[in-house]
Amino acid sequence: MLKLDRVSKVYKTGTFGGKELHAVSDVSFDVKDGEVVSLIGESGSGKTTIGKMILGLISISSGAMILDGVDISTLHGGELKDYYRKVQGVFQDPFSSYNPIFKADRIFRVIRDEFFPDIPAQEWNAKVERTLQAVGLNPPDVLNKFPHQLSGGQLQRFLIARALLLDIEFLVADEIISMLDASTRIDVLNLLADLKARGLSVLFITHDLSLGYYISERAVILYRGHVMEMGATEKLYANPLHPYTKMLMAAVPRLDRKWEEVEVKLGAAGEELGQGCVYYERCPFADKGDCERHKPMLTEADSDHFVACGRYAKHPPPVYEAL
Repeated sequence: MLKLDRVSKVYKTGTFGGKELHAVSDVSFDVKDGEVVSLIGESGSGKTTIGKMILGLISISSGAMILDGVDISTLHGGELKDYYRKVQGVFQDPFSSYNPIFKADRIFRVIRDEFFPDIPAQEWNAKVERTLQAVGLNPPDVLNKFPHQLSGGQLQRFLIARALLLDIEFLVADEIISMLDASTRIDVLNLLADLKARGLSVLFITHDLSLGYYISERAVILYRGHVMEMGATEKLYANPLHPYTKMLMAAVPRLDRKWEEVEVKLGAAGEELGQGCVYYERCPFADKGDCERHKPMLTEADSDHFVACGRYAKHPPPVYEAL
């Protein structure tokens, strides 16, 4: 369904835009129909930037994003509006998506006015009620309420319902449960799993490895805008190959060990990127020669398991290139 082909995002910074910030660098992966792919990495890794580029909220600097054979970065006007009938996003803070002076269900009226202006009111109201029920909300309990009268979980479900009113095919879910309490998180995750079973494709953006394992068939590990490792979730979690992925796994608190036994202490990442591996300065296995001078290719170390690490450079030719 959706394919990212060597997508990059570069921001101009400094006085008169004399410097460049490479937020995303030559990222390539795809999301198939009815599939959930997790995009995982620490803050600043470029996860949200990728989500915003997919949603057309910011432009790409290079590369292509292809949806059903069409490069979405070239869409304008009516074509872009048709695109938003298929693709929508839900973000981290549900409260910031609402104007507090309007009732929360105003977001449904906006959808109606923009995309369904000719639908009769009775038919539209019935559609809204069916959609709310589909996301686990009881319409009489949540309609005609102001945002402050609803919980974060209810507001997040409102946003998912807004997307479903368009009969979308692809959802960008950017940290959508990080601000919710534990009991509500599992409900929203189960909702996403149910929507996936109905054929919805989801890019699930998170910094939480356990959530990525719970919800997705495939996972992509990002570090400073570069893909470090990606592939089938089971393989990636059972046998992490990149030192960064191993560090993330080791940093997850466990009940059977003391925190000190699993904490990985590595140096901070450098401010400037050199010519070599982007993870060079933090990697405990880095080679002063090759790792410092050469950027690793994203190599298929196993079936549906790719890693960008010089230690696997002697594997068969790479499928993608991580620069």
